[in-house]
Amino acid sequence: MIGTGIGNLAAGIYLIRDGGFNGDQITMMGLEDHCANDGAAVKDYENEYGNQALSNNKGFLAKGGRMLNEETFENLWDVLRSVPSLDHPGQTVTDDILNFDHAHPTHDVGRLIDHNGPRVNPGKDNYKHMQFDNKDRYLLSKLMLMPEKDEEKLNNISIAQWFASSPHFFTTNFWYMWQTTFAFKRASSAVELRRYMNRMILEFSRINTLEGVTRSPYNQFESIILPMRKYLEDRGVTFINNRKVTELEFKNTPLQDDIVVTGLKYEEVDNDNKEGHIDIAENDLVFDTNGSITDSSAIGDFNTPFKENMDYAPSATLWKKAAEKFYSLGNPDKFFGDRTQSEWVSFTVTTNNHFLVNEISRITQQEPGNALNTWIESTPLLSIVVHHQPHFKAQKPNESTFWGYFMYPRRNGDYVQKPVMEMTGKEMLEELLGNLAATDPSKDNIKNHTEEIMDSIVNVIPVHLPYASAMFNQRAVGDRPDVVPKHSRNLAFISQFCEQPFDMVFTEQYSFRAAQRAVYTLLNIPLSEMTPMHHYEKDPKVMARATKTMFR
Repeated sequence: MIGTGIGNLAAGIYLIRDGGFNGDQITMMGLEDHCANDGAAVKDYENEYGNQALSNNKGFLAKGGRMLNEETFENLWDVLRSVPSLDHPGQTVTDDILNFDHAHPTHDVGRLIDHNGPRVNPGKDNYKHMQFDNKDRYLLSKLMLMPEKDEEKLNNISIAQWFASSPHFFTTNFWYMWQTTFAFKRASSAVELRRYMNRMILEFSRINTLEGVTRSPYNQFESIILPMRKYLEDRGVTFINNRKVTELEFKNTPLQDDIVVTGLKYEEVDNDNKEGHIDIAENDLVFDTNGSITDSSAIGDFNTPFKENMDYAPSATLWKKAAEKFYSLGNPDKFFGDRTQSEWVSFTVTTNNHFLVNEISRITQQEPGNALNTWIESTPLLSIVVHHQPHFKAQKPNESTFWGYFMYPRRNGDYVQKPVMEMTGKEMLEELLGNLAATDPSKDNIKNHTEEIMDSIVNVIPVHLPYASAMFNQRAVGDRPDVVPKHSRNLAFISQFCEQPFDMVFTEQYSFRAAQRAVYTLLNIPLSEMTPMHHYEKDPKVMARATKTMFR
């Protein structure tokens, strides 16, 4: 297993649970001792980042966040039903998450915010309005109803190109909600928008409240990753940290048709990059994470801006070397060669009291845990997520933490006159406070409490993610390799950058399903036995609600 992200963890569980493997037959090699899926305490990051270590080793860090979905994450819930809870003996991780979510259902009333305050609030005239005109409806319906076999007609077509004859689409409530919920940009692939519209059509009619969002009790590293690792470790799986696989060696075969991995070259990152080699036997299997959206990230702190990391993604470098040898392994440059399509900047705020979080609740009119707020008039397009507290198990009772991101970090802020890329954590917080103050209807405006808020700050940690939404980059059929490429005898890809039908990238579900497909294919388990998926796009009642939503 190359990479210790959630996809390979899932593959390890499938190998043991469904493939009859013993744990001691599985070795996982990764650059981190924790998956950067969601968040971990900053103290853990000092070793990970070395010369990028924080000068103020305090606070919490979430590079990003993921929204789960009860109805469409079929593989995730199935696997996590096999993983025991670390917090509640006798329960599974699926029990943990769904029980928590059912007790704390999401209902966002401040999803979009403009200069008048929450825009899609029940008290506003345009509550629930998608704001489509007929041309918008026609183009969106045409995209969604395109048969899967015709997806190649969307090769290298951006969302902006698809809606070029109706620029009004990009001014609608729908677009502001959709792009910031799922991290689409105008430059993103129209293919992926089509897939999302089909796979997530159940959520289309309630996207203004995000009622379909399923939240975990804590950040997903602690709620999902740690229990999965514990399951695997208890069964004898070997984890090797800080090992970077640098090259796949292949068997020379006639016309290079057969893909057979015979060896791995690697470097020990924490040992002066000492080089090593692993022989791959004829019956061994190799599962590669061919691309990670957290690769080449850069971190700053409260008083220090990050320094952009210009490295090509390490996980994609390995993929690129392999793709140069075999025509069927895709084109990583499509996803990792243009940061303008994929980058954004996130920041995590930790405070030593709850005043700021309470002020955000007052202004947005919702309690912590109710999804996502976006300031649609923000030049760099600012959004925040205030989770249920505590979001990290190590949080003290007096501490609060929340996460935010800017989708267009090359743009200047509205309250801090410099590009987000050049801002310190403090300046990103000032940009947020400026947006909050501009929409604060209270006579006792939040700007009157700036000094009090600043005194409460433990840290604000900015992170640049050059490949955050790289899986949405414009692409063509063949740019992503199959999970198990044609003629592969022992190599599978598990990531957001492998190809499988119907499902949608930028979800844990995609990685879990790729894991199942990889294991079942290489072990000759019939694919007909894979976890069944829902097809709400074929449900007349769901489609009727979606049609009604188009016109509201």
